[in-house]
Order: sequence, then structure tokens, then C-alpha cells
Amino acid sequence: MLRHQNGSLLQLEDAEIYYQVSGSPTGHPLLLLHGGLGSLEDFSAIAGSISEHFFVIAVDLRGHGRSTLGRKPLSYLQHQLDIQALIAHLNLNEYSVLGFSDGGIVGYRLAIENAAIRALVTVGAQWRISDQDACYEILSGVTPETWTEIFPDAPRKYSELNPHGNFAELVQSCTRLWTDLGPSGYPGDAIARIQCPTLILRGDSDFLLSLEEAADAQTMINGASLGNIPFCSHAAIEESPDIAARLICDFLNEPRKRHTDT
Repeated sequence: MLRHQNGSLLQLEDAEIYYQVSGSPTGHPLLLLHGGLGSLEDFSAIAGSISEHFFVIAVDLRGHGRSTLGRKPLSYLQHQLDIQALIAHLNLNEYSVLGFSDGGIVGYRLAIENAAIRALVTVGAQWRISDQDACYEILSGVTPETWTEIFPDAPRKYSELNPHGNFAELVQSCTRLWTDLGPSGYPGDAIARIQCPTLILRGDSDFLLSLEEAADAQTMINGASLGNIPFCSHAAIEESPDIAARLICDFLNEPRKRHTDT
């Protein structure tokens, strides 16, 4: 299980980013980037399988878990810049990225810009959005109250990890991030510039990332592979951890591009 313990804080200009390392110190570095309104504990169900193979760096994104929100507006671009600062701080010359939901969106942005990424795995991660999409209405309607109705323990868990944080402010910041249609938001067609081996995973009933959207991403990224995990929804790594962990580890241990005719 992955829990908040024995971690470190990276001091940035306006925020502190919490991260902790585990696994094999001589293994290939693997960044774990969690989903919106979650924390590094999103990966608890698969952490044991992953840590056997890699030097794992699990991160709390800005405002989440034990990381502070800071003064800058929350955006996928800001998350990207924070992670790039952490990469530089840890002096990582080559690494892989596993991103769930929001973390996968950040992973796409990182892979577009950085040739040092050996492999990328995204789980339930959108890459484009329109205000006409059904999921846009879902995301724009999230409030502190509606989130707490679905996850009653969320405010308590957040305050335990981040006693000086403001849960309502974080939810409102995430809603603005999820509905950002500008260049600081979703990567869009720029994912076509990704060169590293990429595995796109989704739960068969994911209500945020449709099979069509995932298939379009596979088409956009040269040589990308697509996995549709049955009997689960958005949080496939929690709902079907054995299948998810096997796919992720098999791919990251031997990153490869899918053979295409073009």
C-alpha cells in the first residue's frame, strides 16, 4: 500500500510539492501522477507490484495531498511546470511516467515537450475537451458539496494531510482546471508530437474518457497501444488492480511501439 510517510517537500516559488520515493534505488525511475482531487494514494492498489521493478517517485500534485496550492492559478500547464521542476531537482536524465486521469493529462504534456521520457502510460486520461462534450457538463458541475456527497470522507482526509489547506478552494480550482479550453489546459492535437512508447488504458465503462476518444488518441500518437480493461469504470487501477498492474509493468519493463503499416 502507498501511504503518506517519509516523504520530502520541494520548495517552489509559491508552493511546496510533496513527493516520496520507494522501490528499487537502482531501478528505472517512474513518476506516479495521480488524479484530480486525489493524491499519491490513488496508486495504493498497484504500488506493491510496481515497486518491485522501478525506482518509484510518487507525487502529490499542487494543492493535493500534502502539497500546497500556492498563489498561481491551477492549470495543467502549472502541474507540468511543477513536475519539470521536481525532475530537475532529482536530476533525472531518463524516466517513465504513469499518470491517472489528471496525472495522465500532465503526462501527455510532459511527453510532448521532453525526449527524456522513456515510456508513458496514461489511465483514464482525456487529451481534448469541448464545451459540447457530455463530460464537460459533468466536470463543470462539480462543487465542494457535490464532491462531498459522492466522497463523504474527502474533506476530512484532505484536512488530515493538509491542515492549512482549504478543501473548498481546491475543488473550485480543479473545476476551473477541468474546464480550461485554452493553451494551459488539455494538450489536444499536440499529442501527435509524442515520440516515446505510449500505452493508453481506460476502464470499459469510463464515463470521462470514451472508447472513441481513447482510440483517437491512439491514432494521433505514433505507435501507441490501447488497452480497454473490462468490468471497471474511471478508476481502473483501483477497481481492477491485478489486470492494470500486469499491463503497466509488462509495458514499462519492455517499452515498445505498436507496429503499424504507415
